[in-house]
Amino acid sequence: MININLLSVSNLPKLNKLRKLELSDNRISGGLEVLAERTPNLTHLNLSGNKIKDINTLEPLKKLPNLHSLDLFNCEVTMLINYRESVFTLLPQLTYLDGFDADDQEAPDSDPEADGDGLEDDYENGEEDDDDEEDDLDEEVIDDEEDEDDDLEGEEEEDGVDDEEEDEEEDGEDDEEDEADDDLPRGEKRKRNLEDEGEEDPEDEEDDEDD
Repeated sequence: MININLLSVSNLPKLNKLRKLELSDNRISGGLEVLAERTPNLTHLNLSGNKIKDINTLEPLKKLPNLHSLDLFNCEVTMLINYRESVFTLLPQLTYLDGFDADDQEAPDSDPEADGDGLEDDYENGEEDDDDEEDDLDEEVIDDEEDEDDDLEGEEEEDGVDDEEEDEEEDGEDDEEDEADDDLPRGEKRKRNLEDEGEEDPEDEEDDEDD
């Protein structure tokens, strides 16, 4: 809630899981006890650029046991003598004030927990797992399609073999009939051919006429 002309945080809802709260560049001058009541698990609080003038205004923050980073840049309170020592004494749970600890060691650029980086990593890992699962599914589908193609090819080959066997059997039958015809006497062979063609033997016709 940066630079939205807030005069107080009295209307802040209860946010038990909130870890980091940005309230910089507003017009807040007090009423910080609301933070202790409604955001009890705060670890980072930025009040830079507000109207905080006295150390005592910060006293309600003592009730935030997990608060370890507080920013008060551009607040009038920072102009007080022994400002840093006084705040660290008032709020012993603090590690960093305005980006530096009590020994003037600079704070890291970001806090993974407060910034939600851990959640983002989990989300990215979840997406990678989904991609791996999709790749596995795609490979299974491809394998199934290849198996189906192999089965179809096998069936076509079997059909081709069956057709060849049937043709060979028919050719064999025709050859056997031709060989049987060759073994018959010439007259019998001619007679049989005429019968196959549906004609009568001339000799049989002559016999019928004599009768």
